[in-house]
Amino acid sequence: MPAASRAPTRALITTADDFGLHPRVNAAVERAHRDGVLRAASLMVGAPAARDALARARALPQLRVGLHLVLADGAALAPRAQIAALLDANGRFGSNMVRDGVRFFFLPHLRRQLAREIRAQFDAFAATGLTLDHVNTHKHFHLHPSVLGLILEIGRDYGMKAMRLPFEANAPWWLRPWIAQMKARLDRAGVAHNDYVVGIAASGRMDEAAWLAALADLPAGVGEIYCHPALAGDALSDGMRDYRHADELQALLSPRVAAAIDALRARVGGFADVLA
Repeated sequence: MPAASRAPTRALITTADDFGLHPRVNAAVERAHRDGVLRAASLMVGAPAARDALARARALPQLRVGLHLVLADGAALAPRAQIAALLDANGRFGSNMVRDGVRFFFLPHLRRQLAREIRAQFDAFAATGLTLDHVNTHKHFHLHPSVLGLILEIGRDYGMKAMRLPFEANAPWWLRPWIAQMKARLDRAGVAHNDYVVGIAASGRMDEAAWLAALADLPAGVGEIYCHPALAGDALSDGMRDYRHADELQALLSPRVAAAIDALRARVGGFADVLA
């Protein structure tokens, strides 16, 4: 029986992604956990502010921290000589995930390099001494069957117990077979997962209104609402120019959101809390 099916009738995981990307992200995660409804964060171990994120996480023993694997549109962690075929001229993963997905599927030498990078990021997380709450990927690249297979294989060596299933109720029809395949593989591997997420369609726009709308119509099962909070400031990256990070932080601090979560009478926490 899948681990998720043993969870309460309704449970909610509240997560912030991109922990470690910037000090403004890290400060928002800390504040939203101390004073708001945030219960988990996904750490980018190779990001510029990862050390600052780690220091904050160690001071927040109730914050559940997972690994946010970066395999697209970000910097690599493994030595460049070991994964050169994966990187652009600036030593970064590209943002053309369709092209890279095709390459990963058909080219064994790329999969070997990808495995080195995935292991390097798991190694870096293990070196933090934090308990691994969950695993997910930047831009949900673990939907790709080759990427997922490598994470499942390598994650076993690091005690991976839970992973985000990026299924949202309004997912396009063509994505649903990929979701079904992923769910089946997680279940076979004994890796616990949520039943659905909220936050994909409204990525960067999970403000108070979006949270209240989601909570008012939350299905049964284990849900995860994830977001990208940060203190106000310049865009954190080219791909985030339209993200309303400060609005997302205010939603996590909103008394109305907290009251709506309390009204659910659901179990709330990180993956380890609701899928144990």
